[in-house]
Amino acid sequence: MNKNSESDSRSRLPPGQHLTKKFPVLQKGRIQHIDRDEYKLEVVGQVKKPQTFTLEELRELKNREVICDIHCVTGWSKFDAKWEGISFKKLFEIVQPKETANFLEFNCADGGFTTTVALEKVISEKNILALRYDGVALGDKHGGPVRAVIPDLYFYKSAKWITKINFLKEDNLGYWERGGYSNKADPWKEQRYRRND
Repeated sequence: MNKNSESDSRSRLPPGQHLTKKFPVLQKGRIQHIDRDEYKLEVVGQVKKPQTFTLEELRELKNREVICDIHCVTGWSKFDAKWEGISFKKLFEIVQPKETANFLEFNCADGGFTTTVALEKVISEKNILALRYDGVALGDKHGGPVRAVIPDLYFYKSAKWITKINFLKEDNLGYWERGGYSNKADPWKEQRYRRND
């Protein structure tokens, strides 16, 4: 590695993180398997047009490819992860959030995992509902068929196996946040735990 690439790596690596070329697999419980033919994504709550999407309908909406760095609260970071999916902006155009919508709550297939993210944190074009990783359909271990990718936050905010997105007026602490993890989850501020919020 030359000095320029070392400097680039350091500038992309948040404090307390180490770089890995692998993609470690971590989750609350077991890796979930969801039948792709039966899959449905509900989008409900503070929206004008609630929707239920099949996986095929989501594939037809696919409009974004992002290459981003991801940072896990456990301390690893991976550079240049390649994802394809649907921008949240596109989703918002379809469901039309009400003015009272302030947060997105992701509900997942692994029995009780939820996390919330403020709408203003989600709207960036680099944030997507991912359907593909590294050129192939998103596999079970990485949260398929559908997961969030929100690279500016620690990766527990990028929920796996999403089955419902609930637009909320008020924040609602998710699984890890109730256990003491930060609800803000900014890796550049090392907001790993709620005491650092």
